[in-house]
Amino acid sequence: MTLPQPADLTLVIPCYNEADNVVPLIAGVRSALEGVNWEIVFVDDDSPDGTSHAVEKAAQTDPRVRLIRRVGRRGLSSAVIEGALSSTASVVAVMDGDLQHDEGILRDLVTPLLDHRADIAVASRHVEGGDSGGLANRWRHVLSQSGIRLAQTLLPMRLSDPMSGFFAIRRSLFVQALPRLTGTGFKILLELMLSVPKTARLVEVPFVFRPRVAGESKLSPLVMVQFLGMLIERACGGWLPTRFIIFAAVGAIGIAVNLLVSEAARFAGANFEMSQLIGTACAILANFQLNNRITYLDRPLRGKRWLPGLIIFVVGSAIGAFGNIGVAQLIYDTQGHWSRASAAGAVIGVVWNYAIASTLVWR
Repeated sequence: MTLPQPADLTLVIPCYNEADNVVPLIAGVRSALEGVNWEIVFVDDDSPDGTSHAVEKAAQTDPRVRLIRRVGRRGLSSAVIEGALSSTASVVAVMDGDLQHDEGILRDLVTPLLDHRADIAVASRHVEGGDSGGLANRWRHVLSQSGIRLAQTLLPMRLSDPMSGFFAIRRSLFVQALPRLTGTGFKILLELMLSVPKTARLVEVPFVFRPRVAGESKLSPLVMVQFLGMLIERACGGWLPTRFIIFAAVGAIGIAVNLLVSEAARFAGANFEMSQLIGTACAILANFQLNNRITYLDRPLRGKRWLPGLIIFVVGSAIGAFGNIGVAQLIYDTQGHWSRASAAGAVIGVVWNYAIASTLVWR
């Protein structure tokens, strides 16, 4: 019996609710990579629209199509990591499953790597011949351009489109960078560029970003918040985790909610104690919901898990508040410095709440 030859190229496609795009995407890849020994790995975050079923059906007629179905986990970066680690090919390429990335340029993208002339190839909308016209509206253009400018301030090498999700990398280089990847957020290319050696050979290939045909855009303010958290982590040398940065930012929003609601309650006639109680309760609920939607976007609590998670979060926050006050009081009694004592108490409270959230609520 003749055994099939292992693939030289693995195309990883992270997807969520892209059922209508599976068949045309596979057809486009098949046409673009004729003569190349390739495989596609769809990494589906348990899409409710039947994306996994569409991939399974396609795999029945083409053994080069594979599926990784993730249950209880979400996130583009972690999906890319799982897909790349499932490969034994020498080159791994990554593209979206929404048909906005032009599969027709795949050969131009991967050939420099297959020929050992480059280590990373990025499909760029911002070199000559490229275009970002497929971005849905002005708001998405602003988000994309802002992210690019911020990312370029940290990059050790010149890259015109660090926000691109369409790229190829030598798998050996990917594995080398793996220990420095957080696997959070939606912009895996930037993390990779900040984690590979500066001597890595980079090429950019122009591509036209096409309008979305089906499904919904994944770029949103929530994604940009995670992106900013990752940039801050990298700017701090990695000693502050992205998730902790976002958690602390959500806590700051909670303080604002507390102040606004308590003032509104006081204006409505509530006494001081009652207004503070209402403000604190609203702040805790707001923090829980924002953390569920942003900080822990890859593992949100739903259904029967939501209420127990909220209860643990409230109890943990209450204990953290007592710890905050206790530490602040101790430092104030010993040093007599009000602002320093308050800051120390706040830091202890945030660290405690983050530990509770990460270990007991969103495990």
